[in-house]
Order: sequence, then structure tokens, then C-alpha cells
Amino acid sequence: MIRKEPVPGNSVAIVFSLPADHPAMPVSVVGSFNDWQPLRNPLKVRPDGSATAMIVVPVGTLIHFRYLGANGHWFDDIDAQEATEDGGFLVV
Repeated sequence: MIRKEPVPGNSVAIVFSLPADHPAMPVSVVGSFNDWQPLRNPLKVRPDGSATAMIVVPVGTLIHFRYLGANGHWFDDIDAQEATEDGGFLVV
């Protein structure tokens, strides 16, 4: 699941979330916003077992992203505005 929340300063917080039963943990969200660096935005497990990561970007940013899970498993989010074989895309 992807949630967008406005923040002060003409920016948007993007919250990436996976359910508690997701098999690929640990997971990082990687993409154009972090130069595709897997360790910069790891999803953190919440008390309910779900896992989330948040980034803040300026309004109007095009984000290209994927998730990187355990054992080098790449996967995409079905909530992306557009999905291709190269990952998901969001315009915020």
C-alpha cells in the first residue's frame, strides 16, 4: 500500500507499507529518490506486524521505485500509478 500525505513546504510524504504476512522481509524501498541505494530506506516493522518506510519529496516529483527483499528478491507495489517490468512509478 502507498499513502501520500501533504507536509509543510510544498512537499509530500510517501509512506510505503507491506502487510504483516509479507514473505520477503527484510525489505527496502529503493528508487530514483535515493539513487537506488538499498540500505537507505528499509521498511521498519510496526507493532501490528506491518512494515513501513517514509520518504519526503517535493510536490510534482516523478518517483521510479521497487522493493528489494530478502535474498535479492525484487518486487513491485500493485498500488503504483504505473507499473512496468522496470518497476513502479508515482507522480506526487
